[in-house]
Amino acid sequence: MKIRVSLNIRTARTFIVLLFLFSVKVLLVSPLVVRAQKQETVWSPQEKPIVDQLHGLRKLPDDVRGQTTKQLALQIRQLPATKNKVDLANGLADLSTEGDFGRDALQEVTTTLSDALREQPQPDEKGEPAASYIELAQLARYEQMQVSLDAASYKVAMARLEADDLRRQHADFVLTDLRGKTWELKNLRGKVVLVNFWATWCPPCRKEMPDLELLQQRFKDQGFVVLAISDEERDKVEPFITEHKITYPVLLDPGRKINDLFRVDGIPKSFVYDRDGKLVAQSIDMRTLKQFLQMLGQAGLQ
Repeated sequence: MKIRVSLNIRTARTFIVLLFLFSVKVLLVSPLVVRAQKQETVWSPQEKPIVDQLHGLRKLPDDVRGQTTKQLALQIRQLPATKNKVDLANGLADLSTEGDFGRDALQEVTTTLSDALREQPQPDEKGEPAASYIELAQLARYEQMQVSLDAASYKVAMARLEADDLRRQHADFVLTDLRGKTWELKNLRGKVVLVNFWATWCPPCRKEMPDLELLQQRFKDQGFVVLAISDEERDKVEPFITEHKITYPVLLDPGRKINDLFRVDGIPKSFVYDRDGKLVAQSIDMRTLKQFLQMLGQAGLQ
């Protein structure tokens, strides 16, 4: 009996201690849980169908995707002025530069994002303009879209892009490709060079690679070279390149030093340098063959 009583007392004490610790844990964790729940986006009945269509955009044929993109821009523009509206407009803008879905559609997307930011200005993020202002500035600077927004954050975003372009103009790097050959950008004067940042996991990157391969084969005798830079490890990149029969040089940048030098915060991105080493064209996203040819035309390739 004594042994049993002793065990019961110990069990009771253990239970009390565990209950106390659990109570303390709940008190400590609960505010974090509540805070996380507050941060979770809740879409209205008007917004939810738009979210669903955004998730399915990449599955659509290009001609249908262009029409759907334009319709979504107009639908978002009719939403009440909220943070969700800005997020939807920014998300649509991010997807709308993955190729060529029509200038009219892209202008509608740009106008929608501009209007959303005018209605609901966004605070800076860690001392930098919010991502939506950067997106809008890219549409104006690199896609030549018309933007009427007169906001300080937008102007700062434009100034940042100008500084990034100046940095890229003077950028140089030395990297080794998968075959062991070393490439130095400044030593390629006399050639037209397309520097492409990509990754194996990136659907738009994979989609434009056959066109880059075609361009390499078409213009290689005219002094054209594609340098594709990945920040992944060799054991992930090499099998992918072999499987897809890519012949243009693929360079490895696992420490992201060159990605950071070029201010690459999203992929794919491509930069075209002419024979004098001047940066003459660049893309903020995936390009079609026609768009790539337009970029190369600015470097004198026809």
